[in-house]
Amino acid sequence: MSQTKPTDPHEASAHAAPQHASQFALLGQRRFAPFFWTQFLGAFNDNLFKTALIVVLTFDAASWTTLSPSMVTNLIPGLFILPYVLFSATSGQIAEKFEKARLVRFIKWAEIAIMGIAALGWMTHSLWLLVLAIFAMGTHSTLFGPVKYSYMPQQLKPEELTGGNGMVEMGTFVGILLGQVFGDVLVMHASLGIPVVAAGTVGFAVLGLLASYRIPVTPAPAPDLRIAWNPFTETVRNLKYSAGNRTVFLSMLGNSWFWFYGAMVLAQFPVYAMTYLKGDHSVFVLLLTVFSLGIGAGSLLCEKLSGRKVEIGLVPFGSIGLSLFGIDLYFASQGYVVPAAATVDALGMLAQPGSWRILFDVVMIGVFGGFFIVPLFALIQLRCDPKHLSRTIAGMNILNALFMVAAAGVAILLLGQGLTIPELFLATAIMNGIVAAYIFSLVPEFLMRFLAWLLIHTVHKVKVIEAGRIPEHGAAVLVCNHVSYVDAIVIMAASPRPIRFVMDHRIFGTPLLGWIFRTAKAIPIAPAKEDPWLLEKSYVDIAHALHEGELVCIFPEGRLTTTGEMNEFKGGIAKVVERSQVPVIPMALRGLWGHLLSRSEGNVFERAFRKGLRSRLALAVGLPVAPHAATPERLQQEVLALRGEWK
Repeated sequence: MSQTKPTDPHEASAHAAPQHASQFALLGQRRFAPFFWTQFLGAFNDNLFKTALIVVLTFDAASWTTLSPSMVTNLIPGLFILPYVLFSATSGQIAEKFEKARLVRFIKWAEIAIMGIAALGWMTHSLWLLVLAIFAMGTHSTLFGPVKYSYMPQQLKPEELTGGNGMVEMGTFVGILLGQVFGDVLVMHASLGIPVVAAGTVGFAVLGLLASYRIPVTPAPAPDLRIAWNPFTETVRNLKYSAGNRTVFLSMLGNSWFWFYGAMVLAQFPVYAMTYLKGDHSVFVLLLTVFSLGIGAGSLLCEKLSGRKVEIGLVPFGSIGLSLFGIDLYFASQGYVVPAAATVDALGMLAQPGSWRILFDVVMIGVFGGFFIVPLFALIQLRCDPKHLSRTIAGMNILNALFMVAAAGVAILLLGQGLTIPELFLATAIMNGIVAAYIFSLVPEFLMRFLAWLLIHTVHKVKVIEAGRIPEHGAAVLVCNHVSYVDAIVIMAASPRPIRFVMDHRIFGTPLLGWIFRTAKAIPIAPAKEDPWLLEKSYVDIAHALHEGELVCIFPEGRLTTTGEMNEFKGGIAKVVERSQVPVIPMALRGLWGHLLSRSEGNVFERAFRKGLRSRLALAVGLPVAPHAATPERLQQEVLALRGEWK
């Protein structure tokens, strides 16, 4: 049965699908909250311990070791990252083979033991026990990483993945920030600092364990998996497997590139704060704080900006921001007025001309970093084979580690060539633009989704009614009325999945629209009297796409409306369904008649301003129609009923 929809745009919003709770509501649910607090406490404890050790060995190295402070402070991060290279392949297999809640509890018990060893090292003044604990905590994090990101797709709905990932990224970076700040502050207290850190790290490990006991049972995706213990051959096998899914693999590379960018920028903050901002240690902490808060804010904003779906259009948006604000950080650094005093604290730095622009750039790099990284994680989780997700995450962790090591090497090389730190920021931002352009040229879907996202968040305000009726998996044909040249872009922005559009072959000759639809792998079609060969090829391409489980969208009218009323649906849709026997989803666009790119009456300038900025549109999605019932007449009635009187 078709459903008559309200005809007024304001009435339509009242009848739309019910509003979902925000991502913060997940913190009240057992399937997410215990997991969130477990990973938050783990990130906090890692960085509390690691920062405390680095600070002690920087300011009191002589009482601990004969090695130089610079050697030790570079050795510690290296020892923490090394297990990612050595054990990630094995940890990915373990996460696939064992039930996740039980595995997390095992990892948390191990964390208590490791922090116990560290506490013994603190209290006995044994550097090598602390170094052993650093390596062990790196191993602990290596084991937890694949579980962390493969747990969410098993417990969260697809529309919750972006919000869930945003919460986890926010929690991770806030945990890192708080751990670094507390580690720095606590250990500097001469008499009580070290005992407090020793007891505190054990205590927080216990809290993490207690939280983990509330994590619900999460079945193993591949319980019969035989673990291959050779990390090198398994790493190569994982990366080869991931490379078979082009979108997933390039998303992994994009994720690793973000860690390269972050390592290049963050590693310079201590010297940048001291040398260029003439600040003390509190200025470095201020830079780190605003960056972490930016990442947290950007991660949380992803859900709202994405419309509660995995919106990879945010990835190019994030990349643009990373480059723009990275470039501006260079110019802001040139405009910073050096204070008259020899050294300033954080408050003193804020009083200097140009300081707020620098902080704004740093926080916006964090915000756009969140826009970049959260959709990539969600896309990998959604598009990867569930039985191979943990191993894919493990392979990505290895890439992340290698990219961070490469970032250190590139930074050393560029600084050795005479670049200043602000110039290094500029070079990193330019490199980011080049890498982003390359990745988006290889996977045009990112750029297409960005253009679609931009359209519905700047020019129009689009309401999608019953978006959940667009199937998340499997083949289906979408049919819709044809009102304007941007119909396909509006539909693309509303769908959580890529869509293959069947378009009039003449559109492919249009400079901009032709490039857009060729990039989106649209299928050109022509009338039989114009090009019978192309028509038959179109049917073959449609059948092939449906056979591969894709969504195909057809505008059965065959041409844009010139009156605002729907034209008769042609018989080609029946031929498509007869060949492929897939369900048909009727949809109706409302509010596009009169758009600049429609064929409504009036001159171009009148139509350009008729709708106004942020004009209201709606896309109503109907119930699936079975293949045997999907006649052109029935589908036209369904679409007309969905559209109502609002054209």
